[in-house]
Amino acid sequence: MKTTKIYFLILAAMVAGLSSCSLEEEPYGFYSEDNFYQTEGDARAAINYAFATLTYIEYSRALYFIGDMPTEILTTKGDASVDNRALNTWRIDNFNTNGTLVNFFKYSYIAINRANAVIKKMPDTPIDQQLKDQYLGEAYFLRAYNYFCLSRNFGLVPLHEGVVETLQQTATPLAANMDAIYDRMIADCEQAEELLPVYDTPVMGRVDRVAAQALLAKIYLYAATAKQHNVPLYREMTRDVATMYTEAARYAARVMGKDAAYPQNTYGFEQNLLDIYDVEKFTGKENLFLMSMDRTGESEGQYSKISKMFIPYVDGATIWLRQGDSNNFIKSHDGWGEYRTEIDFYNSFEEGDLRRKHLIADKVYNQSGAVTAEWKADGSGKLLYPFSRKYIDPQFDGDKTSTRPILLRFSDIAMVYAEAAGPTSEAYAVMNFIRRRAGLGDLPPGLSTEQFREKIYQERKFEMAFEAERMYDIRRQGRIGEIKEVMEAGLTESQYSFYPIPQAEINLNPGLRQ
Repeated sequence: MKTTKIYFLILAAMVAGLSSCSLEEEPYGFYSEDNFYQTEGDARAAINYAFATLTYIEYSRALYFIGDMPTEILTTKGDASVDNRALNTWRIDNFNTNGTLVNFFKYSYIAINRANAVIKKMPDTPIDQQLKDQYLGEAYFLRAYNYFCLSRNFGLVPLHEGVVETLQQTATPLAANMDAIYDRMIADCEQAEELLPVYDTPVMGRVDRVAAQALLAKIYLYAATAKQHNVPLYREMTRDVATMYTEAARYAARVMGKDAAYPQNTYGFEQNLLDIYDVEKFTGKENLFLMSMDRTGESEGQYSKISKMFIPYVDGATIWLRQGDSNNFIKSHDGWGEYRTEIDFYNSFEEGDLRRKHLIADKVYNQSGAVTAEWKADGSGKLLYPFSRKYIDPQFDGDKTSTRPILLRFSDIAMVYAEAAGPTSEAYAVMNFIRRRAGLGDLPPGLSTEQFREKIYQERKFEMAFEAERMYDIRRQGRIGEIKEVMEAGLTESQYSFYPIPQAEINLNPGLRQ
């Protein structure tokens, strides 16, 4: 068996076009570390290479299959792949070999290993210190972000703190406990906060100090609520719940510009819901971390087909959508109908909620404004289901669009602040702004901390719908057992709390076979 400088055995399998890799196979490398990172261009290419992992089709599409599909928000079509139907219906007998879970796990570690390469090599790179700090900070952020994604889904996972350069280094066991994973993520985010600048305008596909603070806020809130609600693995954490809520509020306050020691004027609320999702406004104030995809790219991943996953098939033609309450219409392609809105969820919005009226389409039009298809509750409409229009690109080029997953959004972190802080006047102001923007009234005054947080849990369902967040809110609240399909399947807490480590990874990593 040959050992050589590689970036990860699993990554080697991907490059070779294989779904799994025998330990007898020869790994494929990417570049020699002996002659890389010598110039500013090399350094920039290295950090771009690390972030590019997130744009792989198997990763970007998995975000929604894992983050929304198992919940009350989305379902899928009857002829979807067996793996994706299994996620939708909680067929846990499929999970050990589920291709979507395998890919998500694999690409998360590819990103971690590329980030580790930057962390290892960047300090000795002969470039401007300010750039060096920025790239290092981004690498620390990216490592923490992917460990956060992995731990939320799979629980305890291996902690790779250095570059995997030999086959022996792939045999890393699971982290000892959830504290160890959180220690790593928090330390990485603190490093990122220290090293990164604040951009004057958001940069697509990249992160700054505010994104690091946002991730820290989410990390602390997740652990606080998960431990408070007795979620497995979190219930044994040594960190104090009240302290973690305090830390979540502290870092979220920095994101919101409430900490004079960490000023920022780049990010904030958008006043209009449609502006948040306008693909031409990728420097919008809500975008703390936006996946880098553009219709001018040469291959999928460089450009996006995410929109086609949400939109139903409508005669294979161009469709037109009304812009809010105006008489303006924008065009879109139709789609494949893979991510389908659950009708019970669609019907659960409060009356007058603009997040349903303006961000979910139940009619499509022609260029003249005449209805060509619509969804009707009795099934008589030509439109199969009301669909999310958060991902629309009027300038689409065939199947190529600039519809980008939003990985961190300002309103999300504002709600993190409100939930962590409890029913203070500032927290009420945050939640009431979000509800007023949606055309709704204020939250009832005088709520207890428990009541206030429950209102936020419900509000997040509607505000963050179709953004791959719902499953994680359910997980950290310990409410997976309330999902209809989970109850119908009679699953136990040990069966549904986390997805199993993919069997392919166990086969590759002897450290996981204990």
